[in-house]
Amino acid sequence: MIQRNMNLEQILKQKSVLLLGPRATGKSFYIKNQIKNTHIINLLRNQDFIRLSNDHGLLEKICLENLGKIIVIDEIQKIPSLLNEVHHLIEEHKVKFLLTGSSARKLKGESVNLLAGRAWLAHMHPLNSFEMNRYDLLKVLNYGSLPVVFNSSNPMEELDNYVQTYIEAEIKSEGLIRKIPAFTRFLKTASLASGELLNFQNIANDSETPVSTLKEYYHILQDTLIGRNLEPWTESKKRKAIATAKFYFFDVGVLNMISDSFIETKNSPLYGNRLEHFIFNELVCANSYQRRKLKINYWRSASKYEVDFIFGDTAIEVKSTQRVSERLLSGLKALREEKAHKRYILISNDPIERKEDGIQLMSIKNFLLRLWLGEF
Repeated sequence: MIQRNMNLEQILKQKSVLLLGPRATGKSFYIKNQIKNTHIINLLRNQDFIRLSNDHGLLEKICLENLGKIIVIDEIQKIPSLLNEVHHLIEEHKVKFLLTGSSARKLKGESVNLLAGRAWLAHMHPLNSFEMNRYDLLKVLNYGSLPVVFNSSNPMEELDNYVQTYIEAEIKSEGLIRKIPAFTRFLKTASLASGELLNFQNIANDSETPVSTLKEYYHILQDTLIGRNLEPWTESKKRKAIATAKFYFFDVGVLNMISDSFIETKNSPLYGNRLEHFIFNELVCANSYQRRKLKINYWRSASKYEVDFIFGDTAIEVKSTQRVSERLLSGLKALREEKAHKRYILISNDPIERKEDGIQLMSIKNFLLRLWLGEF
């Protein structure tokens, strides 16, 4: 069993928690194995779903019978109106809840607003580098780090099943869209554009989807936690900044399966793109698990200088090269002229770590270790 390094128990000592995460990130397994003194209600089970759908008041009876325990409601988005009962029970009986969900779409609106201040939001992500400990980076960049995939002897089969389950269970059965073929076509096009500037018109043309529909599809990807936007840092004064967001999928393995593109060697043109995705997801995960709430942005000037990520006050450029040359530092040097950040780092596969012109050159492994130690 892989020990996860998000410490929900500490958060639960203070507040109830709404834990969101994509399917198969291990929310249920984590709760069963690392959270003590719980009573679990699983809304994916027909018995639990039907009983509570027909009688919301039954939740109060269950809670009173299990006073002192953390009441877990798995997949709360299946019955979002239960949140009214949850709110009442937190207020009246001081019940501690741990609510989980794989989609935020049905939780938006008045029901969730009622929990404001009464439950803290947390997220679960695929396995991170700290949790995987010893891992083959090329393998992770190909197959990702969903627990069911990482531990599988047949990761391709698991990834294919995951994508099909996402479309069937999360999209089709929830009635999020009418036309599955159109959404599937969009999903492939979006995967090919992942990590690039969002050009809705080009993506709409390639996927044969109206721009208005396309934007709604991207909202669905974000609401079902399959990806997130990376917003630009636009405060630069010396050089005009691009103000267009990028979109990243939450897991490189899922991205590769949807796009049908896998990395054969470290010399593959795809390697650098997937390494950038991997680092972005590590930053998001560390920010989430360490409860730091730092802003994550990227910077690109109109004159095409670019830095991959700005993590709080640290600017980070990601390169797949085995040997860092002077020209690879140009983006960081241009950003440094703004004098807006404290630290400038280029991470790569170059094993020789050094400092050049005020920029730290760091190996990927060392950067990730220091990230999880909270140094950035």
